[in-house]
Amino acid sequence: MTAVDPRDAAEVPSPAPALAAPPVAGPMAAPSPAGPVEGPTASPVAASSLTAPATSPSPNPTPPPPPEGVLGRTYRALTLGIISVVSLIAFEASAVNTAMPAVGHALDGIELYAFAFSAYFTASLFAMALSGEWCDRGGPLAPLFTGIATFGAGLVVAGCAPEMWLFVVGRGVQGIGGGLVIVALYVVVSRAYPEVLRPSVLAAFSAAWVLPVIVGPLVAGTVTEQLGWRWVFLSIPVLILLPLTVMLPALRKLPSRKGDEGMDRRRIRLALAVAAGAGLLQYAAQRRDWVAVVPAAVGLVLLVPAIVRLLPKGTFRAARGLPSVVLIRGLAAGSLLAAESFIPLMLVTERGLSTTLAGLSLTGGGLTWALGSYTQSRPRLEPYRERIMGVGLLLITVAILAVPLVLFGGVPVWIVAVAWVVAGYGMGLNISSGSVLLLKLSPPEDAGSNSASLQVSDALGNITFVGLSGLLFSAFGGASVDAGGTPDVTNAASGQPAAFAAVFVAMAAVSLVGSWVATRLKPAESGLAKVPSGGAKTASAVHPRTPSAPAER
Repeated sequence: MTAVDPRDAAEVPSPAPALAAPPVAGPMAAPSPAGPVEGPTASPVAASSLTAPATSPSPNPTPPPPPEGVLGRTYRALTLGIISVVSLIAFEASAVNTAMPAVGHALDGIELYAFAFSAYFTASLFAMALSGEWCDRGGPLAPLFTGIATFGAGLVVAGCAPEMWLFVVGRGVQGIGGGLVIVALYVVVSRAYPEVLRPSVLAAFSAAWVLPVIVGPLVAGTVTEQLGWRWVFLSIPVLILLPLTVMLPALRKLPSRKGDEGMDRRRIRLALAVAAGAGLLQYAAQRRDWVAVVPAAVGLVLLVPAIVRLLPKGTFRAARGLPSVVLIRGLAAGSLLAAESFIPLMLVTERGLSTTLAGLSLTGGGLTWALGSYTQSRPRLEPYRERIMGVGLLLITVAILAVPLVLFGGVPVWIVAVAWVVAGYGMGLNISSGSVLLLKLSPPEDAGSNSASLQVSDALGNITFVGLSGLLFSAFGGASVDAGGTPDVTNAASGQPAAFAAVFVAMAAVSLVGSWVATRLKPAESGLAKVPSGGAKTASAVHPRTPSAPAER
């Protein structure tokens, strides 16, 4: 109801007496469309009072109800569907690690053992960029369901493979599906949930990994021993049908963003070059002769120029805002994974632990990762998100530096388990906060491309720093490590302790650099768009708390 300016009252004709409603006494009487009526007790009434009794508004209006949580009626089906999809992908990842020795032996393909992992990883690099473009042009529904179907098809190909090379092909098909799915899920979060709920949804992403990481190896080992390794792959596609059914109604309600322009073919070609270059570098790293120089050189020529153009401009110089958000993901994920890869080997060879006990030393990190994700989702911590990411990187740095202390014989091995509990909590703070910040800095129409950049940075960080760790390990004498031998923890002359120490010190330095990058996560205070657009779209360099920020509109 619009009030009339008292100065215009003379220009508004008075209503006919026959239509006048009884006056309402009291100071809270509302102004009438006909203008104010003078008198100590009379007050005009709203036009609606001609047909219904007038009521005085309460001096203390009832506040609106609090917003629904991610498991409220509006979001429950979508949230449960997302968690189910992420859990299945996590279970598959854990199960493959357990079943792979049996696969290599059964298919007589130990020489292709590493490619069964790298095929998934390399194919997903291309699929991530493709999914980002697809989501931005037509919405996340098509790439999400295509990715899930492709992921299931890859599982069937791998589970039915009669030879190892076909199994590797199946893993590559799974990688394409996984890359399409993960980016599409980020876009779903961006478009389906209000900004206040996104930290909780992304925390659920991390929580969805906890149970599969704990029970996945046990279930996969039991299935492999009792039914055969093929059922580890063939049983998962059936489980995908339930979350698809649960999610579909909610996904259909998402607005599409179809435009006149098609996909950015340049970005897709760049992603293909990155994937090919990464694959050639991985192939070269597994060779032990001078022939490896050729694929390594070709891989670098393809990878380096393409990745510079694919990620937001300024990523590799830590430009403020979105470029630093993308960079910090690669530094955090790569440093942690590289360090984690060498912990079981160190505990087995240097301290004589069994493989099972060495693996169990890392399980606490998965639980605290989920706890860190939950912590960052608390609303009262939202103003400190950038600081939280810096704290997370510092915790990772301290944890990685603590691990090689067990190379001294008098230090108890449980130090590693404690350190990885700290590292997991730091990763939970950092990874989930980075995802929230990326969606906040991304306009809705660019959420797909920017989410793809984040995932590509993650994957490249893993490739780069795991490869660098392998080179350092070999350079400092780690090639002489025999995982099946009986170690002598007092014999430092073998060069093995130095090789492990070199890896952990280097990865701690990488995570420490990441903590510095965390100081550059806030965009420039100016409202001007000072973050230039490179291969990936970037949001305007507006302070995220200003009303004009794209994500808040």
